[in-house]
Amino acid sequence: MTARWAVWTGGWAAAWVVAAGCGAPAPQATRVPAADLYVAPNGSDAWSGRLAAPDAAGADGPLATLEAARDRVRSLRAGGAAPALTVLLRGGTYVLDRAVEFGARDSGTAAAPVTYLAEPGATVRLTGGREVSGWRPADDPAVLAKLPEEWRGRVMAADLRAQGLTNWGRLGVRGFGIGSPAAEAELFHDDKPMTLARWPNEGFRGVTDAKDPLAVVVDDASRLASWAGETDPWVFAYWHHDWAELYEPLAGVDPARKALLRTPGIKPVYGITAKRARWVAFNLLSEIDRPGEYHLDRRTGVLYFLPPHPDGRAVLSVAETILRAEDLSHVTFHGFTIEACRGTAVSIKGGTNCTVSGCTIRNTGGRGVHVAGGARHTVYGCDIVHTGEGGIGMSGGDRKTLTPAGHVAENNHVHHFGRRARTYRPGIAVDGVGNRIAHNLVHDGPHMALSAGGNDHVVEYNEIHNVVEESGDAGAYYVGRDWTARGNVLRFNYWHQIVGATGHGGMTIYLDDQHCGHTIHGNLFERCMQSLFIGGGDDNVVTNNVFLDCWRSAHLDNRGMGWQKAATDDPKGELRTRFAAMPVASGLWRARYPTLAGTLEDEPNVPKRNVFARNVSAGGLWDDITKSIRAHQTVTNNLVFDDDKDWARLVRDADGRPARIEFRDPAAVAAIGFAEIPVSKIGLYADPRRASWPVRHEVRPVRLPEKKS
Repeated sequence: MTARWAVWTGGWAAAWVVAAGCGAPAPQATRVPAADLYVAPNGSDAWSGRLAAPDAAGADGPLATLEAARDRVRSLRAGGAAPALTVLLRGGTYVLDRAVEFGARDSGTAAAPVTYLAEPGATVRLTGGREVSGWRPADDPAVLAKLPEEWRGRVMAADLRAQGLTNWGRLGVRGFGIGSPAAEAELFHDDKPMTLARWPNEGFRGVTDAKDPLAVVVDDASRLASWAGETDPWVFAYWHHDWAELYEPLAGVDPARKALLRTPGIKPVYGITAKRARWVAFNLLSEIDRPGEYHLDRRTGVLYFLPPHPDGRAVLSVAETILRAEDLSHVTFHGFTIEACRGTAVSIKGGTNCTVSGCTIRNTGGRGVHVAGGARHTVYGCDIVHTGEGGIGMSGGDRKTLTPAGHVAENNHVHHFGRRARTYRPGIAVDGVGNRIAHNLVHDGPHMALSAGGNDHVVEYNEIHNVVEESGDAGAYYVGRDWTARGNVLRFNYWHQIVGATGHGGMTIYLDDQHCGHTIHGNLFERCMQSLFIGGGDDNVVTNNVFLDCWRSAHLDNRGMGWQKAATDDPKGELRTRFAAMPVASGLWRARYPTLAGTLEDEPNVPKRNVFARNVSAGGLWDDITKSIRAHQTVTNNLVFDDDKDWARLVRDADGRPARIEFRDPAAVAAIGFAEIPVSKIGLYADPRRASWPVRHEVRPVRLPEKKS
């Protein structure tokens, strides 16, 4: 389908935040809010920072850097009690070549927090990028001979070494089972990521023969001869599974054999399967044939770029991280544009009660925000876009004692993520115990949107669409292979337009390989391929959900009795080692998860005690539960209309937001005990701390497979 429509949240103007967590009416445009310290691009770190602008005599004024402001806060708070402090950064760009580091001594307290605030109404950029200048048309005859003839006059060149830009990071082997991308310099133009020159420009090419894994025969060798002189060619491929990618350097090409020559010693985890593998070649000077593509010659330090238009600002990422905090507590960072770094933009380790709010975080090589450990940290109201990996990752809490961390990701808009690591980098992920993902909007990602690993997390009131866009056999929400990761609740979320790209297609909620103990309540699924996919686990409760025009609604299989039996029975396998690692027989765990301790004595291969009750399914196939295990489940009081997708429908308000679900026979719905789903409360909401309002996002209709009986 090619039809598209826009959905947006509209009609409200944000007020300014002048202290941590407090909203206030918008000030006059000429007035700078009162603060304890000021920072400005035209300031000086030799000044006091007490004034918002230099005084008339030019003898005092704002500081020049965030680091100096941090040090001044540190000195003001030294020695014990201190009042709450607000540091205001005036509009402008603050260029960082390394992270600003915060530690325990930079903390506030619950009664006297510290707030770093962007000037209301101004754009305050904390950038890890350096502007690239000195562009000229590429004129080296050897380079011109490689470039496509029609673009030779428009490809520009810039000598990075001449501008003092000599640290470019490196392209690193990465992918499934290997780890995160290396810290590599990337090019951005007009605040959008550009593309390392690649072929094909869209989609993938296939493999016809992989008998020799070091000389992979491809189905389209039309361009191989032109790559013979490339100095650093790379390939990105799904060599076997659609969820296991690999980025690796090519040793070369063999046009006569129609083969890509792989580098010895680099082994795809699952090997290479002809007719199934798909690949893209990149980092190729000769493939600069589309506006936005670039190539860095690492021998000469010359950057070649075909700009989208003649004007604009080109920036190369330099800093790895922008803000890094360890053991920091009671500090808020609000309202900044944080951009152009090679790794994760904001990193928080340990500490308590820190907040990142109202920030626009974009053009990162890693995540937008990563929280590791600590307690009660919050990412609120941020717009996170064009990340190299996921958007927000938060881990914390103690699983053995089931002590919650209380981290929260709320009211964030995360989209166009996973640029450099395509799988297993969710838009928002939590791990550990007792964290919350709420009221977020997540879309346009190649693989997972959400994940909650561990115990007792709450995932609620989120809107998810157009994800699993490149992978297959993958979930918009995915967890897997752990009998002990229980107590997680997914409620009142809106999942739509999720089909998956290839192979087995895309699941929406995917509890893989005998994952257990989820509560899935009050969710709305619309135009999803495999809406709810339970891969053989126990004690999952599916109640009060609505499935509208989905290909399949509820799936439960018995894989532990079949193809996964050997892994289930293996004492050194993941299921049993994870089971042994948790104190499942303790009084605390028995009280919280009463059936878990007896798993090994109660036919661990057989899924049991899953509940499917009071659900409504209109269109598609509702019941995809393996018949041989049905007696071990509870399937009751569901209203099913496989051949009538219009029996229930979603009604939107004037702004295009979901408002309510209408049923053809409300009395029949009430009779099964169905409770109204509060769909009007799902998704982003207006708040002074949001980075932007209204929020607009494109929803692209998907084509579902033909209906199957």
